[in-house]
Amino acid sequence: MAMAAPWAIPTEMTMTTTMTDADLLRLTQWLSPAFPIGAFAFSHGLEQAIAAGDVTGAEALQDWLTDVLSHGAGLADGVLLRAAQSGRGDAAALARALAPSRERWAETRDQGTAFARTLTAMGVALPEGVALPVVLGLAARTLEVAPEQLIALYLQGFAANLVSVGVRFMPLGQTAGQLVLAALHPTILAVAGRAATMTPEDITSAVPGADLAAMRHETMEVRLFRS
Repeated sequence: MAMAAPWAIPTEMTMTTTMTDADLLRLTQWLSPAFPIGAFAFSHGLEQAIAAGDVTGAEALQDWLTDVLSHGAGLADGVLLRAAQSGRGDAAALARALAPSRERWAETRDQGTAFARTLTAMGVALPEGVALPVVLGLAARTLEVAPEQLIALYLQGFAANLVSVGVRFMPLGQTAGQLVLAALHPTILAVAGRAATMTPEDITSAVPGADLAAMRHETMEVRLFRS
């Protein structure tokens, strides 16, 4: 006998600003490193930047991630997430168009597909082949969560994964990595606040170094990460 879906994505979005304890647990489960989307396999071009000597320590890693969050995929993903959550525009098509390289599109698409498959098995039917922030935004329609909270928690997970890349590949000590992530909290909150008020038409990107690193990554002879 099929189990009834515990949540259903509503056709009309009614935003609230109070997250229930149950919704908080659901969201943190979805964004946990233990949730099987394979984020650990992707470096967002950071592996190439480290190998090229562009990111050489904790301070450089913090600067790199600050730029990516504020002016690159961090802000763009936040806006796309909000658009998908609110049903505004074709966020899925825009996310694909914004990907600056084949590997970067595979990074967000493959994680989004894994996220969709897992939640669909848990009773929330979601489309596959869609960028991660978009499919998360669709899933978040089932939750009572303010956009800025949702975006901040997503960006925290995004930044934490890239800090983990630094810890594993530079190498960077575990404590130093956590200090970098903690130092990024003001940036994450600021970007989340901006993204929550922006529309897809407002998206811009100004991180050519990160984009070029992502493009060059596939030419590395030895790679630990898929992007």
